[in-house]
Amino acid sequence: MRKFIVLICSLFCCNALLAQGYNISVQVKNYKNGYFYLGHYMGKQTYLVDSALVDANGNAVIKGTKALPGGIYMIVMPKKDRYFEILLDKQQTFSVSNDTADFIHHATFKNSPENETFYAYNKYLFTESKASEKVKTDYAAAKTPADTANVRNEQEALTQRIQDYRNNIIAKNPQSLLASIFKGMREPAVPPMPKKADGTLDSTYPYRYYKAHYWDDFNLSDGRLVRTPILETRLEKYFKTLVQIHPDSVIAECDMLISKAKKDREMYKYILWWCTYTYEQSQYMGFDAVFVHLVEKYYVSGQTEWLTEEQKNKIISRAYAMAPNLIGQPAAPLVLQDPAGKPISLYKIPSKYTVLVFWDPTCGHCKTEIPRIDSAYNASWKKRGVTILGIKTEGTKEEWTQYIAEHKLQWVNAWDPQYTSNYRRLYDVYSTPVVYLLDEKKKIVAKRLGVEQLDGFLTHLESLSPNKK
Repeated sequence: MRKFIVLICSLFCCNALLAQGYNISVQVKNYKNGYFYLGHYMGKQTYLVDSALVDANGNAVIKGTKALPGGIYMIVMPKKDRYFEILLDKQQTFSVSNDTADFIHHATFKNSPENETFYAYNKYLFTESKASEKVKTDYAAAKTPADTANVRNEQEALTQRIQDYRNNIIAKNPQSLLASIFKGMREPAVPPMPKKADGTLDSTYPYRYYKAHYWDDFNLSDGRLVRTPILETRLEKYFKTLVQIHPDSVIAECDMLISKAKKDREMYKYILWWCTYTYEQSQYMGFDAVFVHLVEKYYVSGQTEWLTEEQKNKIISRAYAMAPNLIGQPAAPLVLQDPAGKPISLYKIPSKYTVLVFWDPTCGHCKTEIPRIDSAYNASWKKRGVTILGIKTEGTKEEWTQYIAEHKLQWVNAWDPQYTSNYRRLYDVYSTPVVYLLDEKKKIVAKRLGVEQLDGFLTHLESLSPNKK
């Protein structure tokens, strides 16, 4: 069951809508009450935008005074448990009747030729589903290379038939929404590998060609594609499988796509949002640099006029919290105190590696992780030239010093009772524990690591050391 989101973020509100409005008459067999809902895609997410009461005859008219942006929409049943898709583009006054017994084969449209074409295509796919199932069966039963080759030929023939059907629709009405969707779904056809100067085949050619032509048929100036699932699918595939996993490479690709999308406001907004959100939440360490870059280049410079000041400032504040502690940057100076009140300066701690641990003696997670960090430190990190600078964030001084004594933490233990160092902002400490790894010059080489990750990272760094025997 698809989950529908009722509220639409202002990020996607369209201000330049057509004036004629929309008027969709809906009848679905066996429904005599409740509401029919109108929803649409935004990437892979779905949002509800309107509804209409079903009368005693099973009819409902979903209408509004302003036309809706083009895209793939859906008519959602009263319990929000089932739906069928429709296309909305220039023609937004039409009727549709359907039957829950089979939404594909019972859909009937009046005054909507594009939806008739859309459902003819869906019916065609249904007929080809038998061939698809046969391919799966034959593949499972294949026992010899010849069997596998035959199955591959079956699959290629099936794929070609479907593509031919789509190409026919594109040729007949190249400006239609359906044509734009089908073109956006095309995969680049990679030519045979050429030979290199030494006569061997260039094995990198297929990747390079595929990546270079990945967006050829996807119209980044067509904002209608924002309200379809294919845009987000294409973005995910591109960045996960074709773009080098390095912040600089990702930044270059994000800028390239955002630049191409600027011809259409809806496309620009979506791709900028997708890149921003994706790399703020990235699973890869160091990719917060992508988020910071995007915010500084597009948000701070005022290229997000659709956002409220509150929304924009929230995003900018998050980037500014991340900016001082990006991988590769010098760690922010910290002047703290030890338990006796003597000053401790981060940059005056001589060490091959410095592990910063921001922790709280009253934090349940810290009570689990701090002993594990200390155990690894005593077992091997100390021998590798590691110094741990443990910084108390919460709890009383008594709780802190008692914990240090009970667990015999032979670290450089420090705190900032007057909070003069501003460590929370400089090191983005909003939960505990937070761990940073610094090199000999106090440059950030890793952050937010668990014990096992940190141990592996230290091993990796040692393997790269020119002094390693």
